[in-house]
Amino acid sequence: MEIRLAGYNLDCDIIDACKKYFPDREDWTPETISAAYARISRSPKTVTELRADARAEVEKARRSNENIVFAMGHSSVAEHAVFNLDVLGVSRLLVEEIERFRLCSYTEKSQRYVLFRDDFVLPEEVRRAGLADAFTETIRAQYACYHALYEKLRPHAFARHPDLAAEPANRALLEGWAKEDARYIIALATETQLGMTVNARNLELMLRRLAAHPLLEAQACGREMYASTKAVAPSLIRYTEPTAYDTRTGTALREACAAWLAERGGPDGPAPADREAGVPPARLVHVTPEADDRIAAALVYGTSTLPLDACRRAVDAMTPAARADLFQAAFRHLASHDAVRREFEYADLTYELTMSASCFAQWKRHRMATITVQGYDPALGVTVPPAIREVGMEGAFRDVVARTEETYETIRRAAPEAAPYLLTNAHRRRVLTKINVRELYHIARLRADRHAQWDIRTLTEAMLDLAQKVMPLALMLAAGKDRFPERMSEAFGER
Repeated sequence: MEIRLAGYNLDCDIIDACKKYFPDREDWTPETISAAYARISRSPKTVTELRADARAEVEKARRSNENIVFAMGHSSVAEHAVFNLDVLGVSRLLVEEIERFRLCSYTEKSQRYVLFRDDFVLPEEVRRAGLADAFTETIRAQYACYHALYEKLRPHAFARHPDLAAEPANRALLEGWAKEDARYIIALATETQLGMTVNARNLELMLRRLAAHPLLEAQACGREMYASTKAVAPSLIRYTEPTAYDTRTGTALREACAAWLAERGGPDGPAPADREAGVPPARLVHVTPEADDRIAAALVYGTSTLPLDACRRAVDAMTPAARADLFQAAFRHLASHDAVRREFEYADLTYELTMSASCFAQWKRHRMATITVQGYDPALGVTVPPAIREVGMEGAFRDVVARTEETYETIRRAAPEAAPYLLTNAHRRRVLTKINVRELYHIARLRADRHAQWDIRTLTEAMLDLAQKVMPLALMLAAGKDRFPERMSEAFGER
């Protein structure tokens, strides 16, 4: 056996500095690795030799990439070329679109840990509609409330947790709690930044989707991403223009649904005045039938040579105690950092969730789930952090929300696509989510833990309560990391 490091990411400034000393070299590109790896399946040479060949003849490597990726359709070859992109000066609303892509990695400037100033994106659509002043004045009111909230919430956090406040090392934690609650009043137009790692195949898809997006900011972002990468890997990124499918499908669906709903006399739903208090954070709308038994059959299947039908019959013949023993065998040696076995992916749960923009900013990172979102809807009300009520600032908070929604309506009539920029992190949307049991364990460990942010922790605990009623065996250990020892003790006694 021999393992060789073929390459790794370097800061672009280092690469540029090296180019000055070796101006005649042409192999400053990840395309050579893609080309070499593409030839592995058909060449008798070692992969090390193939990489050397590709570095020696960059143009030949590029022609090979173009033939294999685009002519032959082996797009996975483009995944061997990876980019790190700094994305700066974008709105929180745009970040939601960027982070829809599953097979990329993102780290975003956090409103939980950083005290934001009055930086925001003024959408070009709003400027063109002649509403820049109204937009800006409302944003300024939001930020004034944000800073006032922080000044009240910071001492409140220290006073509520005197044991933590006694240790200077906990200062950042307590200040972070104040920041994360104050942020509920600032807008989705808030300017932020992120670091992104993306391979060439997914970057091409992202560029195409951003080009088709109705927001001008999204289109501009796609053009900037392409401009920063096209010279580095021209053979791997070709189709960046939106397709008819990208541009027309959403409109066609909206028109079809609107026509059908109009025939029925309009959509059904609770009256807006009832929604904020009356809608639960999570509704379990579908679950795999007999989920515990299906997972049990998969566990038998994975550890035997029986066909699936025989495994199912074996599980049907088990006593309740035997079923419990089977799951205990799967869990007995589990630690809080371990992922449960893949057999737990054979049972799914579908939820309709109602969450704030602050909560969704965290939820969207669980990209292995299937997530379908509706637009932010002021009729769903807002999520008010309990601490804001406790410091007597709910009235001021709601006054700014009311002003926000008034300006939002003005912008919606003139530039409907851009109106959501003005909505706050407290505003809500509905989110349809399908998730398998294995992924639910991962979410529970992270989001139901006492260190998790309170909004997403409340949502996750509601999801777990519903799920554990329908599959008590499969989810017997689903909990936050802090409660994992307790769950293990309940399942197996003292360890």
